[in-house]
Amino acid sequence: MADQPKFHPALTITNVKSLIPITLDAEHGMYHSWAALFKVPIRVHDLHHHIISPTEAHEVAAYAASKAVDPALWKRLDAAVLQWIYGTISTDLLHAILLKDDTAQGAWARLESMFQDNKASRATHLEEELADLNFENFSSIDSYCNHIKSLVDQLADVDAPLTNTADWFSNSRQGYLRPMPGR
Repeated sequence: MADQPKFHPALTITNVKSLIPITLDAEHGMYHSWAALFKVPIRVHDLHHHIISPTEAHEVAAYAASKAVDPALWKRLDAAVLQWIYGTISTDLLHAILLKDDTAQGAWARLESMFQDNKASRATHLEEELADLNFENFSSIDSYCNHIKSLVDQLADVDAPLTNTADWFSNSRQGYLRPMPGR
């Protein structure tokens, strides 16, 4: 009798968008939020080594041993994680990272480098965009605040977090972002 394929709960996920509702794209740069959401089902199903290589010797050994025990299951799980990545990024990013016979770890690393490289220039661009914000260009206070939060999150993604946003806003070039007096 042939061996039955091993079951893993991660293989039952058919709608990854219900778990990761953000679609990562280059234009909006929500990498930090997308990666944080993506890592939740990865942790739930103990698949973190499919996207991030272990670094400590005992973890490397345990990972190699688990991969060797059932290489077919490991390949299926890696393909599932790769499918999750592909299903939660824009078509443009998909075309940018897509490689034949890729691994989840390879795709993850390419996405990470796209959003983490050139941090200084990205931070400068984002700071300029934040300084140039004009409330009149937004339909509501909610969309204005959401855009500010998005820019602040993107700055944190490139290791340039705004630690005291009130001071930064009060020193903005245009003055549109100054806090109200008494606040």
